[in-house]
Amino acid sequence: MKLILSILSFVCTTALGQAAEPTKLKLHWAKNMLTISGRQLPGKEMKIHYLEAYCRDNSQTTDWGRHTVVGHKTRLVSRSNDGSQLHLHCDVNDGVTVEHVITASHDEVDFRLTAHNPTARRSEAHWAQPCIRVGKFNGTGADVTADKYAYIKKSFVYLDGKRAMMPTQDWSTEARYIPGQVWAGPGVPRTDVNPRPLHPDVPSNGLIGCFSGDGSMIFATAFDPYQELFQGVIRCLHSDFRLGSLAPRETLKIKGKIYLVKNDEAALLKRYHNDFPRHKALHLKGK
Repeated sequence: MKLILSILSFVCTTALGQAAEPTKLKLHWAKNMLTISGRQLPGKEMKIHYLEAYCRDNSQTTDWGRHTVVGHKTRLVSRSNDGSQLHLHCDVNDGVTVEHVITASHDEVDFRLTAHNPTARRSEAHWAQPCIRVGKFNGTGADVTADKYAYIKKSFVYLDGKRAMMPTQDWSTEARYIPGQVWAGPGVPRTDVNPRPLHPDVPSNGLIGCFSGDGSMIFATAFDPYQELFQGVIRCLHSDFRLGSLAPRETLKIKGKIYLVKNDEAALLKRYHNDFPRHKALHLKGK
């Protein structure tokens, strides 16, 4: 009898443990669009133009199509059976290659990139744009409102050491292309960012994000190294990662996160600081 009870207890405990394990988000990539999906995700899916563009320096006042964009092609190398991991490969037109390993858990997507310049000349690409569409997540998608910029009222960056809801103070409205808002990262030349209105302040940390439509969750993203934070024009938010014009034979490791977490800002900030330990010193130096 004791043996039977022990077996039953083991089976029940195992079953409960399996049932309690959170369901991983799923990833799909096709035609330069990365889709994150899951029942736990407000709107059920989030689409990312991955990647929208690789970009040159001297871009803040110059023509986007004729100057800024360095062409590229991306292909899918592999996808795990459960849909929780993708491997992508980018060929940038200047010869740089970028390997992307993208892995989902139940409440985040992790990006591990390896950029390499195999050529004998310096790369033209200074930064690149993952364009994250947040309308469905924060309840301001095209099926809800025709106002393409309603989403910014639920969006934030960190300025002067605290969360700042958009539009923030000192919101810029003039640029070669409008609307939108750009925050240059610490140490990044202000001439080398998106040709949209450039905010006068440098962000206090590398997070940009928004609240879900019902306020129960937070989306946030960060990359290291990063070039800029950007509020775009397609219900999108960006943390655009930095390449910095790779020297011949140079290799650069880049990491990023998309957080899709419960609305607990203190827990999010703690997690962010653990994941990006270099950012604290970077932002102190960049003040």
